[in-house]
Amino acid sequence: MKTFIKSISLVAVALLFITSCGEKKSGNTIPGLSAGFVDSTSYAVGASLGSMVKQADFGELNMKELHKAIDDVINDDSLKISMAFANEIITKYMNKKQEVISVANMEAGKKFLEENKTKEGIVALESGLQYKVLAEGNGVFPAAEDTVEVHYKGTLIDGKEFDSSYTRGQTAKLALNQFIPGWIEGMQKVSEGGKISLYIPADLAYGNQKMGTIEAGSTLIFEVELIKVSKAVVKK
Repeated sequence: MKTFIKSISLVAVALLFITSCGEKKSGNTIPGLSAGFVDSTSYAVGASLGSMVKQADFGELNMKELHKAIDDVINDDSLKISMAFANEIITKYMNKKQEVISVANMEAGKKFLEENKTKEGIVALESGLQYKVLAEGNGVFPAAEDTVEVHYKGTLIDGKEFDSSYTRGQTAKLALNQFIPGWIEGMQKVSEGGKISLYIPADLAYGNQKMGTIEAGSTLIFEVELIKVSKAVVKK
């Protein structure tokens, strides 16, 4: 949360200080610095701050209002709002944007899972999780506290891949209970050496949180090879 608040503050500063389209100077000329050096530095600052705003992923902004705020700051004109209120507005906007996206993704995921559960081999559980065993294993099933070594690929319902141990060329090895809830439940349905597809609704994945390229409210699909199960040591 502290990181999020810090990034919001930086974005607010960026929105107010990105160089506008005109040729106005942001300060007094410094003797000894060539015009070319100042110009290249100005462009570098604009590129850096512009990248910051882009990474915040606001969506469409009113560029006229953005440029007006920039000009007001550069010209020392009175701002419509304080920086504190600017941070508040941006935070509210980003939260609302995430909420809208989450609701849309939840609806799309619900529709997908309703259709998916009618397909051959799909097992739908009371939790909302769906799975399909693609290859049977040797009969050694993991418990939540056991460590599993897996190869996997994760995609969204539109087929977009967001993670893959195959791409990294390295298996993942963790205690099963360190994965998302959909994995914890689903991977106990396949045994060592087997392969399974997991269809995980958002509430068993990341819920209303955005995680990297995974938007809030997303239903996730994983294809997982369970390579090895290491049983947890029972403490006496």
